[in-house]
Amino acid sequence: EDRIDFPLFVQGRSPRAQLLQRFREAGNGVLLGTASFWGGVDVKGQALSCVIIDKLPFASPGDPVLEARLDTLRRGGMNPFATYQLPMAVLSLKQGAGRLIRDVHDFGVLVVCDVRLLTRSYGRVFMDSLPDMPFTQELDDVKRFYRINTHVRGGQS
Repeated sequence: EDRIDFPLFVQGRSPRAQLLQRFREAGNGVLLGTASFWGGVDVKGQALSCVIIDKLPFASPGDPVLEARLDTLRRGGMNPFATYQLPMAVLSLKQGAGRLIRDVHDFGVLVVCDVRLLTRSYGRVFMDSLPDMPFTQELDDVKRFYRINTHVRGGQS
């Protein structure tokens, strides 16, 4: 079987600082956390070589503060999606993606699982906001990227 065992670190099972320290020390772990880990997390080196974002980080539409802000924009004749929701989500995605490369020697893969990145017109806004990097939908390309970068860096980042 192609199963590889990695230590798993899950938000909520330990205090945040302890969880991050254990993740850094493991060097090959999987850290499962919410967007709250997008700020104040600095993991350099090979310990962090992949960031997976399950969905585009739009704010919850049920938030009463957000609804009030959107209503104010609508009343002012503005498009709340274009002027507020989209820019805030783009900023949030950039912050999440920024966890990946923390040092000039770092390398890694950013995985965004949300098909809206490709199927909605605003997906281009997200793509254009990210640092210049190759884009693929092919797992073989990702495997090749890791193989080349691990070899070039001698197994270290």
